[in-house]
Amino acid sequence: MRILVVEDSDVLRESLVDGLTQVGHVVDAVGDGRQAVIYARTTDYDLIILDLMLPVMDGLTALRELRSKGSETHVLILSARDRVEQRVEGLRSGADDYLVKPFAFEELLVRVEAVGRRGHGRKVSRLRFPGFEVDLSARRVTVSGTEVDLTSKEFALVECLALDAGRPVSRAQIEDRIYDEHSPVWSNAIDSLVSSIRRKMSESGCAESILTRRGVGYELPTPLGESA
Repeated sequence: MRILVVEDSDVLRESLVDGLTQVGHVVDAVGDGRQAVIYARTTDYDLIILDLMLPVMDGLTALRELRSKGSETHVLILSARDRVEQRVEGLRSGADDYLVKPFAFEELLVRVEAVGRRGHGRKVSRLRFPGFEVDLSARRVTVSGTEVDLTSKEFALVECLALDAGRPVSRAQIEDRIYDEHSPVWSNAIDSLVSSIRRKMSESGCAESILTRRGVGYELPTPLGESA
């Protein structure tokens, strides 16, 4: 997913960026609410992780401004404000979830994944396809119960297709979701990733995985089933 982290603590912001990037997400980061509004208006994010106590413009004001302008980007508030009325205010202002600091990074990841699934109409984390299964929470692909050895970037591409399974995803959309603006993207980068994934899947015993939609992009078939 493409995520915007809005946090004024340099240490926490960098830690969040590093952790989310390591598991395959594409992450931008800013330190105040005004920058958050600017970034969110110019980039199509899957999720914004938003602190409330921010300089220039506080988080709630930024959230309300985005919602008033029609933004439907999912927002996860990350704040030390832990009273019930504060959590209620955040959710009523348009947030999709609220996590109180301090927090365990593993819990943050679970909430990020849950919000991401909801954004694509997926309620559960494991999707079964003909010959293989994608576990979005564990971030792995298995064939007959055996894990396929994918790189983080390869899984990010599979995740991108799995979240929109049954619908083709263009190369441009895939690039936008799995590469950040600072990463050079070669003209055949997506095709090369797809080729590598298909080869690894085939070697694991799955002859057909990612489908090519000529002139459109790539697609995973409609899941056979979903499970928690």
